[in-house]
Amino acid sequence: MVRIGILGATGYTAQELIQILLRHPHAEIVALTSRAEDHPHVTEVHPQLTGRLDLQFEQLDTPKLAERCDCVFSCLPHAASASIVKQVVDTGTRVVDFSADYRLGDVATYTQWYGNEHPDPDRVGHVPYGMPELFRADIATAALVANPGCNPTGPILALTPLLQHQIVEPTRIVVDAKCGVSGAGRNPKLVTHFPECNESVTAYNVGHHRHTPEFNHVLGTVSRQAVQVGFVPHLVPMDRGILTAIYLTPTKQVSQDEVLSLLRQHYADEPFIRVVEHLPATKHVTHTNYVDITVRMMEDQMVVLTAIDNLVKGASGAAVQNFNVMFGFDETTALLPA
Repeated sequence: MVRIGILGATGYTAQELIQILLRHPHAEIVALTSRAEDHPHVTEVHPQLTGRLDLQFEQLDTPKLAERCDCVFSCLPHAASASIVKQVVDTGTRVVDFSADYRLGDVATYTQWYGNEHPDPDRVGHVPYGMPELFRADIATAALVANPGCNPTGPILALTPLLQHQIVEPTRIVVDAKCGVSGAGRNPKLVTHFPECNESVTAYNVGHHRHTPEFNHVLGTVSRQAVQVGFVPHLVPMDRGILTAIYLTPTKQVSQDEVLSLLRQHYADEPFIRVVEHLPATKHVTHTNYVDITVRMMEDQMVVLTAIDNLVKGASGAAVQNFNVMFGFDETTALLPA
């Protein structure tokens, strides 16, 4: 049994992670941390877990936590995560980090987009990106894995085969994403206040969203060329899910069936990638670790559509998928729908 600790366990992704791990036959959750000084019981924060998990939240004591755990999932925000993750990894305990701290390829890009010095600069650029479909071998032996961002997940998986086979222009990519409110996290904000977001769709962080360098870095790495993504996210009044429309310029004449066939061949052995004929919808993937992908041609433009659950494949499901790869379990353990 692998002993699990979860840092910053009060948010939506941590709640989803706990629920997945509770049905994992090889995982035992032994510690949950938060900054709350009154050490609430987990069911006071996550009532859904009543009768399922009997733990109190605790203040973080890194050395003691590392002694008690074989694997730690860090759900802490960027910068705060790396400063703790560094200490945990240095003890020999393996970590899956939900933050953006280790996703990018160099410290300068991190500083440019996140506005602060990196707490663990020597590891930046040397941590596997936690997408087993692309980096499985690196993840299997890693002490630390950088869990992907929710918005880049679907587009990176959809675009990788197209860029590798050079059938789309790498610098004329627009990703239009429609994201559920849970993607903004559990802490209250004006933009996610019910009267503000209900019955409304709004774009946000256009031209300066922090997932932009993640898109460019990962896609550039897998395709071995310079990639430039224009990312336009929108907040939509639903709890969970991300639907993306990716606008591409083909480099040669290619049919819809040919592109779908290429995607199917590329992901034929991947249990969570579904290349579909129909137009994806967020309800088709809710509470699952699936990515649904399809393609449509419009004269001289290609449109690729993807749908994921931002809290599962976009966060906690991906983290457990990485955990399974790291510890040698079947990759689908605890992640296939009942």
